[in-house]
Amino acid sequence: MSQKMWAGRFTKEADERVNDFNSSIKFDARMYRQDITGSIAHAVMLGECGIIEKSESETIVKGLKEILSDIDSGKLQFDPNAEDIHMFVEAELTKRLGDTGKRLHTARSRNDQVALDVRMTLKDETREIIALLKKLTQTVTDIAKKHTLTIMPGYTHLQRAQPITFAHHLMAYANMFVRDLGRLKDAYDRTDTMPLGSGALAGTTYPIDRQRVCDLLGFAQITQNSLDGVSDRDFCCELCSALSILMMHLSRFSEEVILWCSWEFKFVELDDAYATGSSIMPQKKNPDVTELIRGKTGRVYGDLMTLLTMMKGIPLAYNKDMQEDKEAIFDAIDTVKLCLVTFDPMLATMKVLSENMRMAAAKGFINATDCADYLVKKGMPFRDAYKITGTLVHTCIEKGCTLETLELECYKELCDKFESDVFDAINLDTCVMQRKSEGGPAPERVKEQIEYVEKAIEKY
Repeated sequence: MSQKMWAGRFTKEADERVNDFNSSIKFDARMYRQDITGSIAHAVMLGECGIIEKSESETIVKGLKEILSDIDSGKLQFDPNAEDIHMFVEAELTKRLGDTGKRLHTARSRNDQVALDVRMTLKDETREIIALLKKLTQTVTDIAKKHTLTIMPGYTHLQRAQPITFAHHLMAYANMFVRDLGRLKDAYDRTDTMPLGSGALAGTTYPIDRQRVCDLLGFAQITQNSLDGVSDRDFCCELCSALSILMMHLSRFSEEVILWCSWEFKFVELDDAYATGSSIMPQKKNPDVTELIRGKTGRVYGDLMTLLTMMKGIPLAYNKDMQEDKEAIFDAIDTVKLCLVTFDPMLATMKVLSENMRMAAAKGFINATDCADYLVKKGMPFRDAYKITGTLVHTCIEKGCTLETLELECYKELCDKFESDVFDAINLDTCVMQRKSEGGPAPERVKEQIEYVEKAIEKY
């Protein structure tokens, strides 16, 4: 006869293929610590509320702690034939304690148990991701501090546009990561709600104390509706959404590193420990880390789509479809963590080729706007100044020179407002130093940005 916990209603063994299809132990075993911790809190509450004998409660808690210790040490291995981690732990407890172990599941269902375990697991994982992202953000700001005077071209449409500094460019990503931290914290706060006590869907007739379990497990509050308590996976979707946006930022950053490593840019050089070679071309040094991050971004997006699609047509309350939540969110979590722990040291060991950045900034007429602004400051409407500067750029292209090397006479032929001081106005250093508007690339403004980011990440 079947040894399943739900045996009794059924007169036949489940087909072995159904057992394999139904089982989740392969991926939910990672929640063993959270499952046991939740069960300990539940057992303590049952004893305190007189639902089971206090002595039985204490015996169950002792047995659960021993199971946790045995799993941690490797003495107890997960049974691959178990239906899930919840049934594995309960079966092991019953094996050790007999009828006393069978009392653990009083006043709860696997529906609220799994909801609890997933929430506890995601809380732990989110805290870890926040710590990794804070570390990466600090690495970005540390590099930026060294390059507030390193001039490089800023781009739009992948065309050289205006001069900025490498520090200014890096701080754009630091600000993205600060927003990511905020989204992760928001997701954490909505995960921090305790569902145990919701039962299968309609609560329980036992005189349980949900708030006591909430306090024992360190949750901020309890769920307010038992149907929602077991069927809510918004917190999975929200976390995966935040992770997807984080991966988008990592992917954009990776794309820039890939470009900067190329011979066409040569703005940076990766440390040999974070690059790979070619099987046939001995000269190659490939930025595989960043290419993999760029590729893995789609994987996390897919996990989000899995979660959203899984949930979109499910009536209340729990449905077996929801077992798919764990593989998707765990994959997203593991992928993001792997990318963060690899990207951070790669960035920290990257060599910045400042001279190449400066040389690139000297080409492409990226000081053209400053030339137009020079005329505007002398009283000319911007659109007129824009047209004159555009004509000057065309002249430079025909002559094979730059705005800095074009003769003053050529300037004066187009507009008598030009004087020799125009060359100071269009000097790259001047162009950057004078962009002092809040958020701009002037060194003092970038230092403010660094201070803002470092202060912001202290909150998390």
